[in-house]
Amino acid sequence: MRKYIAVLFLVSVLLLSTSTARAQSYSFNLSDFVVNVFWNEDGTISIDYVYTFKNDAAGHIIDYVDVGMPNSNFVESSIYADVGGKSITDISSSGYEGTGSGVAVGMGSYSIPAGKTGSLHVFIGKVSHVIYPDDKDQNYVSADFAPAQFKTAHGSTNLSVTFHLPKGVKPEEPRWHPSPSGFPSQPETSLDNEGRVTYTWQSANASISQVYNFGASFPKQYVPDSAVVHPNPFAWVSTLFVWVGTVFALVGNSLGCLIPAGCIGFFVLMIFSGAASEKKRKLQYLPPKISIEGHGIKRGLTAVEAAILMEQPMDKIMTMILFSLVKKNAAQVATRDPLEIESITPTPEGLQPYETEFLAAFKEKGPERAKGLQTMMVNAIKLLGEKMKGFSRRETVAYYKDIMQKAWAQVEAADTPEVKSQKYDENMEWTMLDGNYNERTRRVFTGGPVFIPMWWPRYDPVYRQASASIPKASISQAPSGGKVSMPRLPGADFAASIVGGVQGFSQKVVGNINDFTGKITNQTNPVPKPTTTSGGGGFRSGGGGHSCACACACAGCACACAGGGR
Repeated sequence: MRKYIAVLFLVSVLLLSTSTARAQSYSFNLSDFVVNVFWNEDGTISIDYVYTFKNDAAGHIIDYVDVGMPNSNFVESSIYADVGGKSITDISSSGYEGTGSGVAVGMGSYSIPAGKTGSLHVFIGKVSHVIYPDDKDQNYVSADFAPAQFKTAHGSTNLSVTFHLPKGVKPEEPRWHPSPSGFPSQPETSLDNEGRVTYTWQSANASISQVYNFGASFPKQYVPDSAVVHPNPFAWVSTLFVWVGTVFALVGNSLGCLIPAGCIGFFVLMIFSGAASEKKRKLQYLPPKISIEGHGIKRGLTAVEAAILMEQPMDKIMTMILFSLVKKNAAQVATRDPLEIESITPTPEGLQPYETEFLAAFKEKGPERAKGLQTMMVNAIKLLGEKMKGFSRRETVAYYKDIMQKAWAQVEAADTPEVKSQKYDENMEWTMLDGNYNERTRRVFTGGPVFIPMWWPRYDPVYRQASASIPKASISQAPSGGKVSMPRLPGADFAASIVGGVQGFSQKVVGNINDFTGKITNQTNPVPKPTTTSGGGGFRSGGGGHSCACACACAGCACACAGGGR
């Protein structure tokens, strides 16, 4: 048994030594490093890095830069990189060779040759599991962060780290944690252009190969309780499994899996983990550029565009388009199962491009219809990207969520069935932005009658046929100035028909919604191209610098971040 342990230890050391040896050809100075950390209202963070590299005269070309993450809970599709405003698309977590979690950024034609200077901008849109209880005040939470390090960098770095605290935090409320060695005892405080409290730590003589932990605390009321990570007293068990799995992986790579059972278990775990990640990624169809924060709110979006900005499920978005067309008297449902839609002529003026393309897609049959709907969604996403240039996605989403809540408030506050029906008709598109739309619709309408809106027969062909034979004397009067409305329906039946339309769209039109969305994601947010490999060796050719970053738990605690590699 001791012999096996000795072999495992030696293999681990040899492989790590080999990795370090490969890194020795990279030699550079990170002259400037600007870090902005945005602590968001949903309890996540966004990180903005700007690196300025000075490559040594004898250094290897910097063609890859490994960017470490605080943890593995980052959204890879939210990451964007550019050089001088020119986008870099070679971003891959699978190519990352640093310690912990991260992504590799391929510099491509912007690689930095020996003896030259170059900059890189990297924006990470979303990292979760980064806020912890404050160990000194139960009413506060702790926000600690250490920027990425480079173990192969030398010399001094002009390092600037700025925290942008959540909106609403008052200047007198937050508290900074003790500054790292070499930095002023307290950060510079200010307000950014969004009115958020900022703390800035700056040192012209930082060593980027060291871990610098920066921290602040603020009242917990500014982030959801669900976003606060409570330390697990049994976390050491998970750490042990990770270590064992790593050892098995190292052994498998070098000795052909001396311990088959361990290797099989490890690779089975990797397969399931990879499948779950791939399924999740298929649904992340927004391009990273839309997640890059600009300034201000983009007003004037339609409810459908707001739903796309929120990355709502595709079947819900297409159902919203269908309801919009029906309400505009541009289409009617011919049959519900299978779902067939007929255009109404003359076509009303002012249809959105996605509405026109939606009608055109439904003129096709089978696979061609699905392709048409995919093209429609791709075009809608690209058009939204153009509209969002320079605006803040975070602020814009919050703005439309507020519209959605106000729409529901009008419906729920109505004290008569007539007024409730009218308000729902007026605000239907916006209420559908609610992630809990189905249940909320059932709750609001179950138990009372609903005055059917004038467009309802165009949506429900069965009701349309039945209502054609209803005597005029039985038609109810709507609450709006004597206009004629359709007869009443039990609220539960109305809610079931609305919700069923949303739930059944994917089954009746596009089939598997994950596969349908995945094909759209492949065009709007494609997986970065894999990094190149050197001939026969199996290792990636080139590389920049390994880095890592971490977010810590308690107020003033040390950051548990293992540093870099190359």
